[in-house]
Amino acid sequence: MATSDGPGRQVLTYLESGRNLVGCAGGAIGLGLHFAGLGGAWWPGVVAALYAAGALLTPGPKTDPRPGDPELDALAAYLRTVPLPPAARVDGLLDALRAAGPGPAAGRRIVRDGLPLAVAGYLRARTWQPWAGADDPAPEAELAREVGLLAAQLG
Repeated sequence: MATSDGPGRQVLTYLESGRNLVGCAGGAIGLGLHFAGLGGAWWPGVVAALYAAGALLTPGPKTDPRPGDPELDALAAYLRTVPLPPAARVDGLLDALRAAGPGPAAGRRIVRDGLPLAVAGYLRARTWQPWAGADDPAPEAELAREVGLLAAQLG
């Protein structure tokens, strides 16, 4: 996860980036000019300027326009492996999350916390269902209720 990367990992990421590599190529050209006798006493400035020009003019990395998609796709892939009741309408919630896009913060909370917790609770309740009392709600009904609440949060 990007937020858990420490400063050391961020430095390594930059060192491996295309911007740094193009900047280094510009700096190498500056060194070549110095060894060819051009640049005079200003050669360190020429090297630095060529590095900076290469690093600043190189386009940045392509970013995903919908940053929540990898998490949503991973969650959907996991949920396909779980035997969920169709009455819970989990697929409908996933479709609504895809349609909402990355904008709403509620969608990110649902993908990261709400839906995984609801499914985990459903799976635990199914495990303990043989020992549940007659008054306990059905796990399927509880999951459907939670999914409904999550859909309402999404708007």
